[in-house]
Amino acid sequence: MAFLPYDPSAETRVHRQRLPHWRQWGTTYFVTTRLADSIPTHLADEWRRKRDEWLLAHHVTDPAILTEEDRYEYHREFTAKFHDLLDAGHGECILANPNCAERLIQRLLAGHGTAYQLDAWCIMPNHIHALVEPAENVPLGEIIRHWKGGSSHDINQLLHRRGSLWQREPFDHIVRSEAQLEHFRRYIENNPQKAGLKIGFVVGHGSESKSTHGL
Repeated sequence: MAFLPYDPSAETRVHRQRLPHWRQWGTTYFVTTRLADSIPTHLADEWRRKRDEWLLAHHVTDPAILTEEDRYEYHREFTAKFHDLLDAGHGECILANPNCAERLIQRLLAGHGTAYQLDAWCIMPNHIHALVEPAENVPLGEIIRHWKGGSSHDINQLLHRRGSLWQREPFDHIVRSEAQLEHFRRYIENNPQKAGLKIGFVVGHGSESKSTHGL
């Protein structure tokens, strides 16, 4: 995958739901999307309350416009803790089911090489991480909707169930440097070990699964 970092001088589009989402053509994104039951509501609300108070104290509403020093603190205090909540293994964790994981893998790989290029990716029991570079004029949101909508349909059909599978809003971050790209690659590859998992996950790169470990 040809890597282009975020360019502060190029056109950037920003929209906001509960999280800010920055978009710039030609860049690579670190994406995390989680199952709807992956973080209990009271823990998510407490995390959000503390984050909003911290941002207010720093006179910003968007962490992307923080100074480099403050951004480091923000990611340590909030981004890292958010991922720690995911790694705690809350919820039904249906992606630890090898058949469910396989349905998601099929959706992840369906557009690889055409609509986008996948770099490192990991399926955890209740969430996924991926580094992805959308093709020209293919919005990241459209890619993630295909992953989530397609896998939700397939997994619900497999398990004979109905209802929402995924949390509505993903976390995404434009990769800003080669060093940060390598950081995210290591994080994705090491996430199962960090979470204390021996089975119930899949780590891959592009169209290849590097390790299945029980799936």
